Amino acid sequence: MIALVLAAGFGTRLRPYTDHTPKPLFTLNGRPLLDIMIRRLTAAGADTVIVNTHHHHRQIEDFLHGQCYAANIITRHEPVILGTGGAIRNTADIWRSHPLLVVNSDIETDIDFQALYRFHLDQDRPATLALCRHPAFDSVAVDHQGHVIGFQEATDTDGRRPSDLMTFTGIQVLTDTILPYIPSEGFASSIDAYRAMLADGHRLSAYIPDPLRWSDLGTPERYQTAARDIMTAHVLGRIDPSHRSAPAEWQPLPGDGSDRRWYRLRGGPTRMVVADHGIKPSADTCEAEAFVAIGSHLHRQGLPVPRIYLEDTFAGLVFMEDLGSENLQTRVQASSHLSTIETDYRRLIDILLDMAIAGGQGFNPDWAYQTRRYDRNVILEKECRYFVEAFLKGYLGITAAYDTVAPECRHLADVIMAIEPVGFMHRDFQSRNIMVRADRFYLIDFQGGRIGPPHYDLASLLIDPYVDLPQALQNTLLVYFADQLQKRTGLSAGLTQRVYRYCALARNLQILGAYGFLTRTKGKHQFSRYIPAAVESLQHGLAMFDRGEFPRLTTIANQTIPENLTLRTSRH
Repeated sequence: MIALVLAAGFGTRLRPYTDHTPKPLFTLNGRPLLDIMIRRLTAAGADTVIVNTHHHHRQIEDFLHGQCYAANIITRHEPVILGTGGAIRNTADIWRSHPLLVVNSDIETDIDFQALYRFHLDQDRPATLALCRHPAFDSVAVDHQGHVIGFQEATDTDGRRPSDLMTFTGIQVLTDTILPYIPSEGFASSIDAYRAMLADGHRLSAYIPDPLRWSDLGTPERYQTAARDIMTAHVLGRIDPSHRSAPAEWQPLPGDGSDRRWYRLRGGPTRMVVADHGIKPSADTCEAEAFVAIGSHLHRQGLPVPRIYLEDTFAGLVFMEDLGSENLQTRVQASSHLSTIETDYRRLIDILLDMAIAGGQGFNPDWAYQTRRYDRNVILEKECRYFVEAFLKGYLGITAAYDTVAPECRHLADVIMAIEPVGFMHRDFQSRNIMVRADRFYLIDFQGGRIGPPHYDLASLLIDPYVDLPQALQNTLLVYFADQLQKRTGLSAGLTQRVYRYCALARNLQILGAYGFLTRTKGKHQFSRYIPAAVESLQHGLAMFDRGEFPRLTTIANQTIPENLTLRTSRH
């Protein structure tokens, strides 16, 4: 058996994702489509598999060179794309004396290739086309004897689709009888060749297995649906084989500030949470890749993060342990005893330090998808400038220039960059990212993690507007953190308390920038209710510095923001 896998297409309907990755290397359950297809063909008996290439051909060729298959793999590059008919013509020197099995690389199917091939040999026809019922693509007419008798347009003139048509799956077995019907050069369609063969009196066989699973993955929606369905069946069957056939229920969960979509998946008694990050947007490390790499690392280090059951970072799907619905914010709001809250936060500070130290051991900065570490540029651009552009300008409508606060921001960055020690830094260690299950705390949303000072994560925890801890409790917890850090590292507790204030200032600027962006740009107006608490925290934090250290930021916090916040509130 000789097979041709068509892998040259541009994947136009899958742009912009095919701008960086060719369609045959899109993955299903973590495996490239091309790899899945080749291994199925070799398992069916193919001893030679030809792969035609054009779009991003070097990526495809590099991938194939790194694999080990049970068949001879031949790539045939097309400098100018030739179409299905042209690809068949262009490889005739390899297969001409044998039937050729042709299949597209962008489909998902359970067809039995060996059965198809044997069917073709038994029929003794110049070509056999595999067909199925699929209303979106039905266009092939078949007679009662099982012969293909014509190829129709997608719809009749009145817009209705004929009811007696079937879908051509793109899977076919053919002989060299087709070659005279393909133009000798340039782009050519195999369907046009089949039309010409029918006009000449040739009979084409229809192979119609029932049932047949077949999906064209040529659009983002169809690709993501197939990825989700296949992974769901796989993960449920792996966790609880007795419920492999149980229908899966997908319950959408409310998101927060990110654009990811969240679901609770139920299959029989099995429950898990699924994060859908969307298809990988660029060739760079993406959010889903960071989530999986960092989450797996933290789990290996014994830290309380959800176990990841299954992932496909290109498809953007991560199936993980279900930690329930209670988070630290709801726990604090439900508690009437400050002493209980303090005990919880002391436990969390211990976890924070464990995370910084154990998480930092063996951490690979390449896992991070934003920056390799918390650095000067993050402070200046993602926190200070973010505060000016997204909050002062975007939310309050203030005509503010970043240059006016730039010297103070540079000073802030200088101090933070000198802080020791550094370890793994979550960077969003706040109450909505801390889940509570059976009185244990678990950390989520760690995909933005990188190397940095644990003082920043402490600031995220203590000045969190979602819970608005009393200042006295914040001070008590800071002392606890500094003492525990001294016990673990020998670093002066007094120094830790002093430098913490700088991380708290940077975090406060980031919080207000985020709330401004989420409210005005993303239309998530629920975040605006936390702005007053964040402003009050900023004012208190700046009051802890000498008057000459951050004069411009202090004026903005104490005068400019309150005045404009009052005006904005009165207008709305």
